[in-house]
Amino acid sequence: MPPDILILAPSPSAAVNAQLEERYACHHAWQVAPEERHAWLDTLAPRIRGVVTTGALGLNATDMALLPALEIIAVNGVGLDGVALDVARQRGIAVTTTPNVLTDDVADTALGLLLASARHIAALDRFVRDGAWERREAIAPASSLRGKTAGIFGFGQIGQAIAHRLAAFGIHVRYFQPRAIAGTEVPRAESLLALAQESDYLIVCAPGTPATRKIVDRTILDALGPQGTLINIARGALIDEDAMIAALQDGHLGAAGLDVFADEPHVPAALRAMSNVVLTPHVGSLTVETRHAMGQLVVDNLAAHFAGQPLLTPVKQ
Repeated sequence: MPPDILILAPSPSAAVNAQLEERYACHHAWQVAPEERHAWLDTLAPRIRGVVTTGALGLNATDMALLPALEIIAVNGVGLDGVALDVARQRGIAVTTTPNVLTDDVADTALGLLLASARHIAALDRFVRDGAWERREAIAPASSLRGKTAGIFGFGQIGQAIAHRLAAFGIHVRYFQPRAIAGTEVPRAESLLALAQESDYLIVCAPGTPATRKIVDRTILDALGPQGTLINIARGALIDEDAMIAALQDGHLGAAGLDVFADEPHVPAALRAMSNVVLTPHVGSLTVETRHAMGQLVVDNLAAHFAGQPLLTPVKQ
């Protein structure tokens, strides 16, 4: 009998979904109405040996407790803030993610948000569509990127890929994270506050953990200043969203480009109303190629686990 696995969200890749169906007894929670899910899962729970989830959905301690036979949690993404890692560790449950394959696309998204924010691309799109250009209304000039300084908070693979792209635009780059990165020529700021003070653009790509929750607060935003731009492609929880909205409204922060939010998919009406904010719906890695590669890595990790082989991309616990 094939192992029973619980799938909390499907892969955008039809080929990945087909492989899962071929190899496992798949139970799709996303196809069950929320009000019926608990009763539905009750009948399956004792048989579930694997869970396929996403970085945003994760698997919390309460849901993990419902699955006594659980052996592996395969996360389709790199975020772990929604996974109860301490419980998984105690129970000996393996956890895998899909690193490396999404680095370039997420870095590209960060650059896209920066360009759209700095050059007012989204606002100018609306300007043309609404007929303002035909009415000969004035157009406020944007700012050049060349010669500006970008601070990258979180300098892992994605942060370093962003830095590489920024250099091509003539942007000076520096970074901050608690642990210095060996072998890089990019200067490290003394603190996140210092990074914000030194930067025209602050790009957030640090992991979402209890230690980083709302770490970009009003003090950091004020340090970035009225000409500064905040870009977030990490997790919404890293930003004090209320403080960011207030700073944007009162002119203490110049602009923001956001792919992630505190309570997805709910985006505050105040953010949606502001012309100096560019919004995308958590799609940093949403390309055909990358989502297939991520899903394939989920499939390959599951195959390795159930074959008793080393996992390809295990989370160190």
